[in-house]
Amino acid sequence: MVTVSDYFGSMVFDDRVMRAKLPADVYQSLRKTIDEGKKLNPNVANIVAEAMKNWAIEQGATHFTHWFQPLTGITAEKHESFITPSPDGSVIMEFSGKELIQGEPDASSFPSGGLRATFEARGYTAWDPTSYAFIKGKTLCIPTAFCSYSGHALDKKTPLLRSMEALNKQALRILRLFGNTSSKRVVSSVGPEQEYFLVPKELYDKRADLRFTGRTLFGAKPPKGQEMDDHYFGVIKPVVASFMEELNEELWKLGILAKTEHNEVAPSQHELAPIYTTTNVATDHNQLTMEIMQKVAVKHGLVCLLHEKPFAGVNGSGKHNNWSIATDDGQNLLSPGETPYENAQFLLFLCAVIKAVDDYQDLLRISVATAGNDHRLGANEAPPAVISIFLGDELTGILEAIETDTPYLGIEKTQMKLGVNVLPRFTRDTTDRNRTSPFAFTGNKFEFRMLGSSNSIACANIMLNSAVAESLKIYADRLENVEDFETALHEMIKKTIKDHKRIIFNGNGYDDSWIKEATEVRGLLNYRTTADCMPHLLDQKNVEMLTSHRVFSEAELYSRCEIMLENYCKSILIEARTMVDMAKTQILPAVEAYTTEIAKSAAAKKALLSDFSCTYETGLVKNLSEKVDEIAARTDELEAAISGLDDVGDTIAESALIRDTLLPKMSELRIPCDEAETLTAKKYWPFPTYADLLFGTK
Repeated sequence: MVTVSDYFGSMVFDDRVMRAKLPADVYQSLRKTIDEGKKLNPNVANIVAEAMKNWAIEQGATHFTHWFQPLTGITAEKHESFITPSPDGSVIMEFSGKELIQGEPDASSFPSGGLRATFEARGYTAWDPTSYAFIKGKTLCIPTAFCSYSGHALDKKTPLLRSMEALNKQALRILRLFGNTSSKRVVSSVGPEQEYFLVPKELYDKRADLRFTGRTLFGAKPPKGQEMDDHYFGVIKPVVASFMEELNEELWKLGILAKTEHNEVAPSQHELAPIYTTTNVATDHNQLTMEIMQKVAVKHGLVCLLHEKPFAGVNGSGKHNNWSIATDDGQNLLSPGETPYENAQFLLFLCAVIKAVDDYQDLLRISVATAGNDHRLGANEAPPAVISIFLGDELTGILEAIETDTPYLGIEKTQMKLGVNVLPRFTRDTTDRNRTSPFAFTGNKFEFRMLGSSNSIACANIMLNSAVAESLKIYADRLENVEDFETALHEMIKKTIKDHKRIIFNGNGYDDSWIKEATEVRGLLNYRTTADCMPHLLDQKNVEMLTSHRVFSEAELYSRCEIMLENYCKSILIEARTMVDMAKTQILPAVEAYTTEIAKSAAAKKALLSDFSCTYETGLVKNLSEKVDEIAARTDELEAAISGLDDVGDTIAESALIRDTLLPKMSELRIPCDEAETLTAKKYWPFPTYADLLFGTK
């Protein structure tokens, strides 16, 4: 019988394979690069490449690719075969160290935000040895960074690796102050929980909005939504269970630690959660997970929707980013221990996170900003757009005691008694969970809950790593040369609590009163949309912090602001054009045809029965005719609004115009269309309804 342990990681050139395939000295040299961030020895590359090629061919691979993550938000790859012609007319299989270390894809068509002209095509990919190569299909995929001819990062991985290095550098400075001389590296780790919807492919294919935009632009509320909460953690339907089984197998072959799977709150919504791992590896794994989800779903007659808000009126999909930091020798720096009040090192790292989140609220909001996620944040299903931190009663009490220089009395440990003798007793946690908090402490890590389901986790972790590195740098600069370390440490922790306690909130983030308190009393930021927050990427404090840690150059920051706003504008324009097309070619003809049918029916009845009043038919025809006129008028207005964007030019101005003009026009068109759906006979409606999509999976 084949077990998971037999094939887990079978498609990965991981440590087990390297240890078996590489000479001992080469293996040790490569491990130093992976574990300690040492420079790669070029002499090692040829030996690694040969071993990697031989192993890949043994697994059936015929090609290799430098697998990278451009600023499109998805992955990219250009396949090259291993074959090289031989003088006798045959071929030999070759793969050199040079080919392993560096590739050269055409960079001209990838987003650059003005970093290069379109005619400047040269770009480079560079091997990331800290993320294992893997086989997908018949191709050896080599995780790489991607940069331009001038050296600017054109991807999400390069700044992520830079941010990890910045965090490592500053965290080690702090550890040395506490007498830790053994830890050689500090790394951030992540476990991203992935939410998604599954809908029948035959229904998906009939909806232009799903095919072009990933979400439904029209759709009346079905008789049943998620009111009963009966889907959440419910029995998994057979076709979905079959999908999950194959998905797990494919992920496990690639060494992806898929752990938890269940039904989510909304009908047809599900979640997959992995065990967390090093941030850059977790980022690679999450990109692969999204890709494989979509491929496997099709094999089961389904489509996997990763849009943040594919359906109005039910929960959207997020991606909870569970983030922590640990040393290379296994010490979790965010673990409070049994007595967190006495754990000064933990308290300092905790304060560093609190300070970072407060100082750089805007960067964290920017890191999750997309047109899709704007629909979800603050919609009574996800955290609000206002950033706050949940610490729970125990940690909040500890910080209050430190701030006021009063003893901390602690929280009494409570034994849970469930009233049935056969059930075990257990100790209750010292604090509850808070699902409304954007940034919640959950025992030995923080859960950043604002990410959208389609987001790359790279952006959020770049900003989080960088902001915490900045806090640690400030602390290290202050503490490294003080005479009385303990007194200075206590005063600095106390000052951090006093200066940044406004960001701590343990209450209901969905409550309107909290938003008012957060913005009007505490002075926290509330950027509701991408157009609101993205320009603040270029605020002086943000540019100075990110460039000082060499996470981005100033030019790279300007390019990313341009690219993200451009993506926002393009996404919504595609949606608007799709709405116009669907309204004109599907909805209006359908409602008009049904109206004509009802009018004919009424005329026929009246001809047969002279005293027949036709009250129902007359009222329905009148109502439908009014809807047709309203839909036509709203469609014309939306089309005019689209045309009005032609000559705007500047992306900041265009994004603001789209936010203020185009989005309201789209909402105005949707209302009469959804009302018309409720009045039109099902056989006339031109595409599957919400009831079909949400409850169509058997």
